[in-house]
Amino acid sequence: MRDKCHHARHLLSRALCAVVLCATGIATATAAPFELPPLVEPATAEHHVGKVIWVDLMTPDLAGAKQFYSGLLGWTFRDIHVGKTDYAIAYLDGQPVGGVFQRHLSPGKQRHPAWLTFFAVRDVDAAERTALAHGARVVFGPKSYPDRGRQAVFADPEGAFFAVLASTSGDPSDVLALPGDWIWSALLIPEPDKDAAFYQNLFGYDVFDLPSDDGLEHVILSSDDYARASVNALPGDSTRRHPRWLNFVRVVDTDGAAAKVVALGGRVLVAPHVDRHGDKIAVVADPAGAVFGLMEWSDTDSQKEPR
Repeated sequence: MRDKCHHARHLLSRALCAVVLCATGIATATAAPFELPPLVEPATAEHHVGKVIWVDLMTPDLAGAKQFYSGLLGWTFRDIHVGKTDYAIAYLDGQPVGGVFQRHLSPGKQRHPAWLTFFAVRDVDAAERTALAHGARVVFGPKSYPDRGRQAVFADPEGAFFAVLASTSGDPSDVLALPGDWIWSALLIPEPDKDAAFYQNLFGYDVFDLPSDDGLEHVILSSDDYARASVNALPGDSTRRHPRWLNFVRVVDTDGAAAKVVALGGRVLVAPHVDRHGDKIAVVADPAGAVFGLMEWSDTDSQKEPR
């Protein structure tokens, strides 16, 4: 069993490393520049350390991903081709919301699509030093890219992959995400308090324990008086025990969106239900297997940190 778990972690690591190749703009067969759009246009001096500001998807089927997410969320795409690298920027109402990278694999090889979560920092090299000092490991070291900024990818002490980005154009403002945009991120982990302390040291979060009646630990991470993410204990009977970040997209109707996921070829992994915050959520997978969440969020709800 231990060998199987180690093998599964190894496969997940390789899959997420492929995501990083797209995120860092590395083209294996060419030295041509890989252009990523600025996060904010026009540029601002606004920065929100610890905020999730970008996500990237690795998938074996770029065309299928584009069809699925455009049908589900109304995203449009701009393709970027550099050598053997195929990448598409996803847009919602003209604003970039993420990227999709095609991972080419030989027939018969396993495919493990995954989303990679990027957090805002002011200094990537300083973040690297702090992360290493508190038990993380570097997956891809700091690297700078025109128009985008400087970024790096790490695995936290429990093995969950994440990235940091110091945007040269500033960070997106703290306004309510539109339906179809990312609105929340949750770290699923066996020991929430332990990993919450790591991210508190890295991003300077305020940390709040969230009361719950399910007997599990739940922690809110906030900065600039805004709740940024949560750290949630994995249930003891969970079949997906590896630590991971799960990103949620805002939808108007979770039930309707979940049904649409199935109609478009995806799967519902956790059926729509009201969570401990009072929001209706679901966990789904796209046709290639990449997992993400759906979340209803009222225009009157606030992401102000708990008091």
